[in-house]
Amino acid sequence: MENADDESDFQSSELGTVQYWEDAYKREIKSFQDMGDIGEIWFGEESQERMVKWLETNEMVSFQDPVLDMGCGNGAFLLELRMRGFTCLTGVDYAQGAVDLALAVLDEKGYTDVELQAGDLTSDPTSLLATSCLCRQYRVCVDKGTYDAISLNPDGAERSRMAYRQMVKHLLQPGGLLMITSCNWTKDELLDFFKTDFKLYGEIKAPSYQFGGKVGQCVTTLIFTTL
Repeated sequence: MENADDESDFQSSELGTVQYWEDAYKREIKSFQDMGDIGEIWFGEESQERMVKWLETNEMVSFQDPVLDMGCGNGAFLLELRMRGFTCLTGVDYAQGAVDLALAVLDEKGYTDVELQAGDLTSDPTSLLATSCLCRQYRVCVDKGTYDAISLNPDGAERSRMAYRQMVKHLLQPGGLLMITSCNWTKDELLDFFKTDFKLYGEIKAPSYQFGGKVGQCVTTLIFTTL
């Protein structure tokens, strides 16, 4: 794609629907109850470790800062942050099954102080019916594949993407940070999409590969700050 707003080559998928993830997390909850398996770490443990390490060591972030995991899934990222000493953590996911699983995973480890709610990141944050965690502001908002899923929405992906960007702008404190990891969008596409409301603060490099004389990465992780 030449432009992040050009979706001509970006196909919708059931991966962009709430029902797909509700069904998936029903299976993962059963697996956790039966075998203690929390399920997949999205983009793998190494990618998660790079993101956590960046938050641990960056001078812009403290362990007491409010952090929102947007699309928290099974809670693995929140669990890792809590184990490293972050104390003001919130997770939101539009699948109630994900929230239920994350609650069970964190509760088993004794971390009952992590707030988890079901909520839609493409909703109107000014609505009286908005999820309470989407009515506050955070120092850091983390997205590990959620924008990818939103971009696959078969019922209005472009509208959902624009609403998501507006929501993130609403959620961040002045000077706050958006950490986003994507496997579907390139660095240039992410820069283009977020340029109206954000500026690039940094990048977390992933291992590169070479194919056909070109070098690339399987995932892109960028950190933006509000304008």
